[in-house]
Amino acid sequence: MQADSLVVCEVDPELKEKLRKFRFRKDTTNAAIIRIPPVKVDTGRQLVVMEEEFQNISPEELRNELPERQPRFIVYSYKWLHEDGRISYPLCFIFSSPVGCKPEQQMMYAGSKNRLVQTAEFTKVFEIRTTDDLTEAWLQEKLAFFR
Repeated sequence: MQADSLVVCEVDPELKEKLRKFRFRKDTTNAAIIRIPPVKVDTGRQLVVMEEEFQNISPEELRNELPERQPRFIVYSYKWLHEDGRISYPLCFIFSSPVGCKPEQQMMYAGSKNRLVQTAEFTKVFEIRTTDDLTEAWLQEKLAFFR
């Protein structure tokens, strides 16, 4: 079995529906959904489920919501004002995988990431190894690749 096909947890059907609605939301502010362990990697049911949702949250405020030593899945709708005046709302998937995580948490997240990305059809997928990396400048640099 290849590592890319390893699935530790499936995606909760309720989370699938929430992600679909989140993708097509009409709001014009930054918003985020965070998947937080250990409670929300439901090891009994082996599901990735949603725990928190934030409205009108900047990348820096979002960074402050993340623990420094636990992995997280973040779905972030970012209001991006381009240099030419256009506004776009890219939907980003960010895997926060800080150094110092417990190996079993790291494995649970790493093994579930691809299934979540495929299920939600994310195209803008990023990873951070320290929560300090999550800044507006970092996000804009990553998104510049998709222009």
